[in-house]
Amino acid sequence: MDSKREKDQDTDFTKITSVLLKSRTGEFDLESILFLKLRGLGICDLGCIGECTNLERLDLSGNNITKLVPLSSLRLLIVLNVSANRISNLEAISSCDSLQSLNVAGNLISSIENLHCLQSLRKLENIRLKDNTYNFSNPVCKNTSYRSSLLEMFPNIKVLDGERVVGRGSDLYQLCKDIDDTIKAGLFKNGQLPELSEPWVEDGFWEIKRSNNAIIEEAYKQFNDVLHECRLLNNRAAHIISQTERSLSLKNQSKQYAV
Repeated sequence: MDSKREKDQDTDFTKITSVLLKSRTGEFDLESILFLKLRGLGICDLGCIGECTNLERLDLSGNNITKLVPLSSLRLLIVLNVSANRISNLEAISSCDSLQSLNVAGNLISSIENLHCLQSLRKLENIRLKDNTYNFSNPVCKNTSYRSSLLEMFPNIKVLDGERVVGRGSDLYQLCKDIDDTIKAGLFKNGQLPELSEPWVEDGFWEIKRSNNAIIEEAYKQFNDVLHECRLLNNRAAHIISQTERSLSLKNQSKQYAV
């Protein structure tokens, strides 16, 4: 009976606790957690998540969350995904000054007025209130002036509902354009062709630089997360193989002794 009760408690994720956070991240100090993914766990109470004050990326999609109040202390949060919940008020995240990307698709946001509180977030450049891929939306999206109103409210927005709204195209396009311009500038410098042995770009031009763009940052982080998970799976597989080999070895030894 006791073991059954303990098992039920282990699978009860309705409230975020320090035990849950530490078990999910492997961190002993909540302030050390930088990235947190708690998808589809049935969470309805954010509990102590506000103590993760250095959190930069948070995924709480697919839960039963209605209130975001504990998130108000996350001043370093860059990416927040709370899609597919039951949220109607975003006031709590108006203090998340570093927020660049926000996904609230599939919630209960009913009017444009409910979004006014986000206007203080000067770094916000990616907002998603509907996602056609998963058929997520919000009541506000039915408003005929929804898109134009949001673009007027948030002049710095670059991506709305997954569609680019400003700029001359993708980051790849801009990169290619920069390379092309550099080549042209190098070829016709002073009206003469440069010596082939000389580089046509400045030192460090091809070095990978971290971008401030929330979309690129999120893709970069997700890629690293996948690599991290692959390493964990590899370690677990190696451990299981080692245990199995050891078990087989012991069985063979016992058989030899039996003979």
